[in-house]
Amino acid sequence: MTDVDTTGAEPETGITPGGKDGAFRDVLAADHARRGKPPRHFTDMDLEERQEVCAQLGLPKFRVSQLANHYFNHLSTNPDNFTDFPASSRQEAARRFFPELITPVTVQKADQGTTIKTLWELFDGSRIESVLMRYPSRATLCISSQVGCGMGCPFCATGQLGLTRNMSTGEILEQVRAASQMMRSGQVAGGPGRLSNIVFMGMGEPMGNYRAVLSAVRQISALPPKGFGISARNITVSTVGVVPGIRKLTKEGIPVRLAVSLHAPSDKLRDELVPMNRRFNTTQVLDAAHDYYLASGRRVSIEYALMRGINDQAEHARLLAKRLNHYGDDWAHVNPIPLNPIEGSRWTASKPEDEQRFLDILHKAGIAATMRDTRGSDIDGACGQLAAKAVKLQA
Repeated sequence: MTDVDTTGAEPETGITPGGKDGAFRDVLAADHARRGKPPRHFTDMDLEERQEVCAQLGLPKFRVSQLANHYFNHLSTNPDNFTDFPASSRQEAARRFFPELITPVTVQKADQGTTIKTLWELFDGSRIESVLMRYPSRATLCISSQVGCGMGCPFCATGQLGLTRNMSTGEILEQVRAASQMMRSGQVAGGPGRLSNIVFMGMGEPMGNYRAVLSAVRQISALPPKGFGISARNITVSTVGVVPGIRKLTKEGIPVRLAVSLHAPSDKLRDELVPMNRRFNTTQVLDAAHDYYLASGRRVSIEYALMRGINDQAEHARLLAKRLNHYGDDWAHVNPIPLNPIEGSRWTASKPEDEQRFLDILHKAGIAATMRDTRGSDIDGACGQLAAKAVKLQA
């Protein structure tokens, strides 16, 4: 049996103080309850902890490096593959270091097999989703960092779930390992390949689970056998505007791309669309994002879901351009995203002509902008659609 922390400690609700009251409070799921922590995984441990477990198993310290090589280089947790280990120690080493953290429930494919959405079940019965998207020049994995989301954005399926709990580093990284395996073994249309890009744009607010997310980022970007070897420059960390998290990330000195889900150019409108704006307004968010650009030298992605008659008119585009140009440098790249409607929502996608006008206004104002591809929308795998619902798949 795998050791599980059953102390009943309340899950973290983010790194912002006052998350349970005030102008904004994290929205908790109806089934939010005190839960045990996930089983401790190899990637949740530092070197000293890994060596200590080896000592408990009667194994020398150098076995840690071999385990790291199996995990990060060979993408394997199967003890049958640990041929460099004593046969008598393989099963126990796998049990202690590589407990099963995520189990696939359903796998859906779209876009001729180049988009794959996986519904995962976690140790406590919670469910999350990840989406693997293969393009001609890259393969991108959109991963989850929380079970549900506490940000409460009304147009987002994940936001309607509420926050159940934070995910562990191991749970986050297992999504990466599984997708890397799928690419390497040729399970994605197009033949064998390599996972090249990671976006923390799945379920959850990454800044609300900062410690585990940063640990995952470091291990994703470290070279094997210390990590998966995916360049930090190919990792994107998104946020709805948790300013302390942006400030903290700025100080890390890791060249990941920052993506800010802005969705509105004014506080009045953004208060309605993004409840976190009542805590950190547009000026505070844009100031922090611009400071990230100055520190990292990397342009910030401004995510903007276009909603018909709500935030997609000419005046919205002009105000957005004015707000971004206020800083006087080419610091941001806007990604207008055709809204992916969710069932029962009053929010609908913009008209194509309004989308094009919005883009044209930004371009004329000198703002770099690219309309975001909506991969996986037919399997509810596009931005804002992840709801971790099981579906009945046709044979």
